[in-house]
Amino acid sequence: MNFEVTEQQQAFADSAKAFADDQMRPYAAKWDAESIFDKNVYRQAGELGFMGLYTPESVGGLEVSRLDTSFVVEELAKGCTTTAAFITIHNMATCMIGKYGKSQLVEQIIDELIAGQKLASYCLTEPGSGSDAASLRTRAERDGDHYVLNGSKAFISGAGDTDYLVVMARTGEAGPKGVSAIVVDAHAEGIEYGKKEEKMGWNAQPTRTISFTDVRVPVGNLLAEEGQGFKLAMEGLDGGRLNIATCSIGTAQEALDTAVAYAKEREQFGKPLAAFQNMQFKLADMVTELVAARQMVRMAAYYLDTGHAEAGAYCAMAKRFATDVGFKVCNEALQIHGGYGYIREYPLERMVRDTRVHQILEGTNEVMRMIIGRRLLIEGVSEVLK
Repeated sequence: MNFEVTEQQQAFADSAKAFADDQMRPYAAKWDAESIFDKNVYRQAGELGFMGLYTPESVGGLEVSRLDTSFVVEELAKGCTTTAAFITIHNMATCMIGKYGKSQLVEQIIDELIAGQKLASYCLTEPGSGSDAASLRTRAERDGDHYVLNGSKAFISGAGDTDYLVVMARTGEAGPKGVSAIVVDAHAEGIEYGKKEEKMGWNAQPTRTISFTDVRVPVGNLLAEEGQGFKLAMEGLDGGRLNIATCSIGTAQEALDTAVAYAKEREQFGKPLAAFQNMQFKLADMVTELVAARQMVRMAAYYLDTGHAEAGAYCAMAKRFATDVGFKVCNEALQIHGGYGYIREYPLERMVRDTRVHQILEGTNEVMRMIIGRRLLIEGVSEVLK
């Protein structure tokens, strides 16, 4: 197993770091404090290919591996956790459209999505079905050459400020086999958006509910075939779990670097904090767990890229571990700063707030444990999960 970073991966990381340093980090605090969803930064990211990272090359995307993607996302998250997270959500939706959309639909919208000129939201969660996605109730009834969409979605990132919605809706029987994926114009008649939610973190992107009332959507906007939506959703979530885990790692690395610099500069009792053995032990634990989380994410990404039979379980393990570690490292970095870490002049309190939700979305960490435990208890699988 090769742990060396390739020239291509380093080039991706360097490009993302330069972008984060110039276009994200200087504005992150303002975006958070004023709840600004800056669409210009997404257009700029599109110019570098970051809005179509793993979208098929055949439709204009970069089609890089999920492993290579992790190098980009980690660096972006160091600049602004929330903006990096939305870039990954947009990538998930754009990849689905590029990979499974009908040729006419793809030709109409994919170029602007890859360029970041138009943005997409991913609509799976509902008020009554979060982790139990197979029980979703939003329906799409066939009416000639259109679907008529009715229902609602909750906690949708970017809702009200994006241009397209990838909506999971029920076109058939109860359960996962009756779910389909449909691309909806976000400004179509019959769509209503709820108020912008006031959140603990992720303030640089809006979160709203969406209500669909007799929304007519062309049949050609169906992704893949009817009844394949749940499969597409789960495929997207495996990558989404790696993305959000990587956002946690990038943010935690930024927090750790900030804490190390502070520990070297801040003096107490006549010497720097870094000179105290207790501080050295704390920093040692933080970096050890962070490195372990990073390697777990990269391993899971490699397994997803290579089609490993238990890639889903590894993605769940990586998401559970990395988001827990990421939040813990950010919280410890705040503690190292003492009272200064608690005030907004320093970035630590924002990092803590922004990484907290990572333990909830893309499937809660409790659900990750369910996935891992169930796979482990299947005969023979335990021999693979090593």
